[in-house]
Amino acid sequence: MTTKFLLSSDDNTRSGLLKKKIIHYYMANGDATIAEVCKEMNLSIPTVTKLISELQEDGYILDFGKQETSGGRKPSIYGLNPISGYFVGVDILKDQLNLAILDFKGDKIRIEQNIPYTLENTPAALDHLCECINEFINSLPIPREKILSIGINISGRVNPFAGYSYSIFYFEEKPLSQILEEKLHIKIYIENDTRSMAYGEYLQGVVKGEKNILFINISWGLGIGIIIDGKVYFGKSGFSGEFGHFSFFENEILCHCGKKGCLETGASGSALYRTLLERYKEGSNTILASKIDAGEYIGLSDLIDAIHKEDMLSIEILEEIGFNLGKGIAGLMNIFNPELVVLGGPLSQTGEYLSLPIKSAVRKYSLNLVTRDTQIKVSKLGERAGILGACLLSRSKILGMI
Repeated sequence: MTTKFLLSSDDNTRSGLLKKKIIHYYMANGDATIAEVCKEMNLSIPTVTKLISELQEDGYILDFGKQETSGGRKPSIYGLNPISGYFVGVDILKDQLNLAILDFKGDKIRIEQNIPYTLENTPAALDHLCECINEFINSLPIPREKILSIGINISGRVNPFAGYSYSIFYFEEKPLSQILEEKLHIKIYIENDTRSMAYGEYLQGVVKGEKNILFINISWGLGIGIIIDGKVYFGKSGFSGEFGHFSFFENEILCHCGKKGCLETGASGSALYRTLLERYKEGSNTILASKIDAGEYIGLSDLIDAIHKEDMLSIEILEEIGFNLGKGIAGLMNIFNPELVVLGGPLSQTGEYLSLPIKSAVRKYSLNLVTRDTQIKVSKLGERAGILGACLLSRSKILGMI
């Protein structure tokens, strides 16, 4: 099997583009007959038959035999060949890595989470990242040459078109994607982590046919992924979604972006952590007291665990954060009028402790008609949204569909 047409970004011949569209159709709709593909793509049966035949020769499409019908001629069913190629996803978090590999149909082959890793803007950290990815790939029962691409999620400002990251690993003039390709010898796509999470949720998560979606990533920081009319919205340079840096508060809290008053200074995991420390020092009680006193590292998982154990201080602060965030989301809803808002990221794992104050603020601050037309749901994929989205986005990019 060859992967020539998939990997050639300059294959803009009519035949090449139509083949990519046929594969994309099968990815989105599952197995189908030639007649069904013709109807969707508005092409003649001879044209589609010829293209599918060529895709079969290349190994991308399989003939699954005749469809059972009540009478008449039985049409053949065609679908994607799952072993024709694979896609790896990498989710880089503050203190760990998550990795996954999907087959050509998008089915999960293996997922490994919570791999120890320290994120730093150093060549050593970049080399360690590559070592972790290589170890993962080498452990797979799949030939390396069958991996068509790797999608790598990075928080903050990422230009996926040029391959540059401006938040981490920006110590060379060359694009980060090029540096990684030279180290790993596989096609690399870098992407903003929230956008990948949104895409993962769109294709395999809580989304059920909606085409206009806002995905809210509530982590140490705060970001949004935007899908409009079924298409990922990137912005001019790939910097869309910096919701956390919307000027929101009249406070003197310095955000990591260098400005004051950003939304995430009062509506994020970092806001939860900072406020918890402040109120503990002022005399409030928390089950995290021993860790604070010992100077131990407190991660988001510790904060989430404290909330699930009904630590009243953590719950009280989270409710305040949720209401602030809901006010910001209400503004987004008034602007975008989405069908669906998905609450994702680590803090969404707190469930109704967070979602109820968000919904309360949305009802108070959004337009009634908008509130009526928009659903708010918690992510179905949870902590797997990022790695699955990284795989799926890299698959769509290599097909030239994004």
